[in-house]
Amino acid sequence: MDIFSILNMIGGLSLFLYGMSVMGDGLSKMAGGKLETILETLTKKRIFAVLLGAGVTAVIQSSSATTVMIVGFVNSGIMKLSQAVGIIMGANIGTTITSWLLSLTGIEGNTIWLKLLKPSSFSPVLAAIGIIFMMASKAESKKKDIGGILLGFAILMFGMETMSGAVSGLSDNPSFTRLMTAFSNPIIGMAAGAILTAIIQSSSASVGILQALCATGAVHYSVALPIIMGQNIGTCVTSIISSIGANKNARRAAMIHLYFNLIGTTLFMISFYIINAFVNFAFLGESANAAGIALIHSLFNIGATICLFPFSDSLVKLAEITISGDNEKEDIKEIDVSIDERFLERPAFAMEICRTKAREMAEIVQKSIELATGTLLEYNSDNVKEISSLEAIVDKYEDALGTYLVKLSSKNISVEDSQSMSVILHSISDLERISDHALDLAESAKEINKKELSFSKSARREIEAISKAVQDICGLTISSFCNDDSEKASHVEPLEEVIDTLTKRIKENHIKRLKKGKCGVEMGFILEDILTGLERVSDHCSNIALELITIHDNDYNTHGYYKNFSAEERAFFYTEYEGLLKRYPITKKEIKQLMKPEREKDDGTYIHN
Repeated sequence: MDIFSILNMIGGLSLFLYGMSVMGDGLSKMAGGKLETILETLTKKRIFAVLLGAGVTAVIQSSSATTVMIVGFVNSGIMKLSQAVGIIMGANIGTTITSWLLSLTGIEGNTIWLKLLKPSSFSPVLAAIGIIFMMASKAESKKKDIGGILLGFAILMFGMETMSGAVSGLSDNPSFTRLMTAFSNPIIGMAAGAILTAIIQSSSASVGILQALCATGAVHYSVALPIIMGQNIGTCVTSIISSIGANKNARRAAMIHLYFNLIGTTLFMISFYIINAFVNFAFLGESANAAGIALIHSLFNIGATICLFPFSDSLVKLAEITISGDNEKEDIKEIDVSIDERFLERPAFAMEICRTKAREMAEIVQKSIELATGTLLEYNSDNVKEISSLEAIVDKYEDALGTYLVKLSSKNISVEDSQSMSVILHSISDLERISDHALDLAESAKEINKKELSFSKSARREIEAISKAVQDICGLTISSFCNDDSEKASHVEPLEEVIDTLTKRIKENHIKRLKKGKCGVEMGFILEDILTGLERVSDHCSNIALELITIHDNDYNTHGYYKNFSAEERAFFYTEYEGLLKRYPITKKEIKQLMKPEREKDDGTYIHN
């Protein structure tokens, strides 16, 4: 084997690993976090967990990636150890799909159908389609993801063919033959497989390298078998590294992965070589091929899962004995606002987690406003304490989400996820400010109670009306935000205009009451603070709604959005505004007008008298 063959082998290995990475990334982005979300929610029955683990790993082409996600799930408290064990077993089965794809390189035959099945025949076509898709798509899109998958697969197969061609001359090399013979020792072979897989952190890739070496004809099944077993142990290194710094249950999840592969490998090797001592399997002396290696890889992982599945609880107990201590006491939190950084390697799913956390934050903010406006009218000290607690939690959400999304922004994410990220990043500061205003309103209610002040009848009626309007605008905004509904968000601004009008009218009425001596100066200052707080809440709601609308319309000029309305749009806007204004009466006359019975129009609809 000369220097040029070595360079070809290195180039082929590089293309192989790169192709596997590109294809895996494309598959993950196509999944868009949905498969991982299914993993999170549909794992109550352990057999389903095994099937889901196998399915997800088959799609994203990496058992290491799946187990790292599981460690993250357990660390975040999303998943229990009893659920994780089934997915880990399934991941080991799913990863064998890659070896079957790579075995296509070993197809031999002269018929046109067999030639068409060889990757060297169809990979160029896939590469051409993939590059066209990628170049034709200017921005991140599903078409570009598909192009990445096709191109990655073609590069993967080309690298495999290049490696196989580069090492084929080693069949007559005595040194290489002696090295392969040494690996037939089960201990040495397993160690070699484990070390190689630990270095490249992918059992699929290390199995692929072994399949490429089969082209030499010097790799017998007696050599391949222990190396494959070692590869299954080596792949555990990724999840163990991922669990460093995590809580005890997350470290236990990594240990379950290790114990599953270690116990399964030990049982298989002891059983196989004991039986071989009596039966003497003839195939061990034969040259291995790519399909044979794929078969051994699959049979071992399926067999290990079948054998150890009934002992899943024992694996969990073994991991708990290894990592001792009470994890529940370590991680008691009222509300977990953290997002595991392990998910950053799965950007689509990380974005889905961020959406979920942002919705949680928004719902807490809505609860704060409801409590605060209610406390203005009926003072409750417990509500004031709860609002203060909720405000502190919202602050934590803003900090955690903002920090995490900045890190996530450097990853390769889709257009849809990029839009969601922009909306969340811009909205969490508004949500946090709404929470601050809720606390200010609660403090105003506390001051009124402490000083034994009270609203006049007319002032109370006004506060009831504007409080209801603010509750409605918050509910509308939070619903729009949580459901990513830009159409619903378009109804926020007319209501914001109504609140501005109500604020102005209430202030004018208050000045009139002051002149007549119906309201004290001290109460007037508090009322001013309350109105300012309520108006600013509606302003922040407007900001969130505008962000949703402009992002979906690809119009990033939020400040000038409503200024660019057409005459028809402006007329519709003010029609809606006038209709909404009637819903929040602040005088006795307006209330009576609203309460009048409806009369039927000629066309059968109803209108107010």
